[in-house]
Amino acid sequence: MQTFPIFLALHDRPVLVVGGGEPAARKVELLLSAGARVSLIADTVVGEIAQLIAEARISWAGRSFDDGDLSGMALAIVATDDEALAARVSHAAQQRSLPVNVVDRPRLSSFIMPAIVDRAPITIAISTGGAAPALARRIRAEIERALPAAIGRLARFAEIFRAQVRRTLESPRDRRRFWDRVFAGRTGELALAGDEIAARRELIRLLDSTRNENTPAGMVHLVGAGPGDPDLLTMKAHRLLQRADVIVYDRLVSPEVLAMARRDAERIFVGKRRADHGSTQQEINQRLVSLARAGNSVVRLKGGDPLVFGRGGEEIEALVRAGIAVEVVPGITAALGCAASAAIPLTHRDHAQACVFVTGQLKDGTVALDWPMLARPRQTVVVYMGAETLPIIAARLIEHGLPSSTPVALIENGTTNQERRVVGTLATIEQQARRADLEGPTLCMIGEVIGLALSRDPEFRFVSRIGL
Repeated sequence: MQTFPIFLALHDRPVLVVGGGEPAARKVELLLSAGARVSLIADTVVGEIAQLIAEARISWAGRSFDDGDLSGMALAIVATDDEALAARVSHAAQQRSLPVNVVDRPRLSSFIMPAIVDRAPITIAISTGGAAPALARRIRAEIERALPAAIGRLARFAEIFRAQVRRTLESPRDRRRFWDRVFAGRTGELALAGDEIAARRELIRLLDSTRNENTPAGMVHLVGAGPGDPDLLTMKAHRLLQRADVIVYDRLVSPEVLAMARRDAERIFVGKRRADHGSTQQEINQRLVSLARAGNSVVRLKGGDPLVFGRGGEEIEALVRAGIAVEVVPGITAALGCAASAAIPLTHRDHAQACVFVTGQLKDGTVALDWPMLARPRQTVVVYMGAETLPIIAARLIEHGLPSSTPVALIENGTTNQERRVVGTLATIEQQARRADLEGPTLCMIGEVIGLALSRDPEFRFVSRIGL
């Protein structure tokens, strides 16, 4: 986050605008809509501003700017083509620690004017940090199309009952769940439609029933976080992340995916790192059970798909034994995500008629795999968690008849902006992996389809690549 978003209360507070053209007129309109008392300094003004002056809605000093004009102001906005004047006002304001915005000059500004969606009392601000204002305006247009014009009614309706709901429901979790039911149900529909009397009756009925309910039993959702790219989350996964009371996650969950969760949800890290096994699986199981028994809606967020080498099966067994409701939400497993990101076909009519997923480490730390099966020709082998045991895997496959020239790809942090690919053969991949010093989650793909991808795109464009 490059800038910190904040909404500033300006009602009946003095604000200075320097400039009298169209850009200044647009800023004055926004400031007046926020209830500010606007003082404008400019030698000349356009017609719109002249009308506001005539109506005594703003005050105008038809002269040059003086540093003393900033005294007592809540903030300053500069909308002028005079570069020297803009720099002077900006410097004087920042010397006073006064927030200042210079239109279209982010380097001279201490705050940025966002694109605004106004559905009072709901205000949505969109900023690109000054990098692309036109893009912010486009995003605003998309939000305006999607957001009901009357959404402000819903906020004003909720405000009426906010204190009553707080008195009736002591727990923040219960209040949040109640409002979720209001906004997503018939009460919200009635308020949005303007039928406030019916909406009031429905809300009071819902509040009474909620007050008399026993604490609902919690539930655990095993949710696949995918390989790292947040855009690859399923819609259901995103919805559950927004509703969860607690997020239990491991190291394979990318920060970008975790950021999709509700801001005030409790986050519990239970991941394992090399030489640091953190929580044991039994401890994780027990924690999930206790969280659910306390009435929480729990999302167990797991990298990739919960049931592909993610110990999801063990967690399901523990939850079912404890009588906890559990739901599994699939995710894109790393093999599919990494293959798509690198445009590597896992199967191909001419090169691979089968695809096998294996784990590079078993529960006891060994690598006792079915080597004759894995060394069969015309198939793709995908090895999860195989970075540490890569030398053993390569040697065993060669021993069991797979040519040492068989192509291998290691994909680190697949589908993310940090993705790196190391491409080699069974004979060379250990040395190249050592050179690359891979530290992030790494997937190993073995088979002729790797060579096919290389022949099509020798440079493996758009990512860091350490070659053959």
